[in-house]
Amino acid sequence: MTEDRDAKGEIIDLLIVGAGAAGLTAAIYGGRAGLKTIVMDGKGAGGQTGLASSIENYPGFPMIQGFDLAMKFKEHAMEYVEILEGKNVEKIIPVDEQENVHFRVIDSDGEEHHVGAIILATGAKHRKLAVKGEEELDGKGVSYCATCDGFFFRNKKVFMIGGGNTAIMESIYLKEIGVDVEIVHRRNEFRAENIYNDQIKEMNIPVHWDSVVETINGETLVNSISLKNVKSGEINELPASGVFVAIGIIPNSKLATELGCELDDSGFVITDKKQRTNIPYIFAAGDLTGGLQQIIVAGGEGAVAAMTAFKDLAHPYWE
Repeated sequence: MTEDRDAKGEIIDLLIVGAGAAGLTAAIYGGRAGLKTIVMDGKGAGGQTGLASSIENYPGFPMIQGFDLAMKFKEHAMEYVEILEGKNVEKIIPVDEQENVHFRVIDSDGEEHHVGAIILATGAKHRKLAVKGEEELDGKGVSYCATCDGFFFRNKKVFMIGGGNTAIMESIYLKEIGVDVEIVHRRNEFRAENIYNDQIKEMNIPVHWDSVVETINGETLVNSISLKNVKSGEINELPASGVFVAIGIIPNSKLATELGCELDDSGFVITDKKQRTNIPYIFAAGDLTGGLQQIIVAGGEGAVAAMTAFKDLAHPYWE
């Protein structure tokens, strides 16, 4: 919309914070809509997609490496926008509107940008067990997403770590697709809803109560797991081909919190169906908003956020 530059820095119609599936899809839609769009990501393009191993549930690609899919997103987005990798957004300061500018943004190099609208696509990270073997065998039998990786473990023994809704639902999913799954929970009862507890019993999924993971074992692939009973102190090593960890997701919501965006009880940003937050001209998309954390969902939310930003900048929704 605007291609001017002022003495204080660059004027940007749409700034996207985060270059994962949500951010890069938003960039494509924002750029094609004619918005001057820039993407910033302190770690580089790709996000969680780039860290995934083989992906077999993204339409159009029966099987593709996560890194390869992420680079396709990046290459596509770069046809329309500039992607500033290795540059963080340090501060977002709301300002009185002037020539469709609603924010001053300070990046990690101290540069200032005048921005019309912002899409927060900063994602989320899985809570880790922090035990020996977890990092070393990540992607080699250790997984944080049953929907993504469960298919690779059909007819194999795996352990699901956790006792909340996500752990129980993913255990049921694994059982239904033919995975031999057992649950490990540190307490003597689940935190999940009763309906899921009943399903676990009906499906005869074994549960290791009052137990925690001591180590995940294997050289190049997971081959066993060592469990410690928190009451007796006894440690047992059990054979396993995989370990699924579902003990929580931590949203990267620092910027959203500083802006005053409304969050749910788990810290995820609350949006309407058009990806608007409660702050005018601030949108959120992808894993940062919770829900089904899948690449295709993140991309869809990114597209919606960009088109809503385009409409709101042209015809202010908030007035």
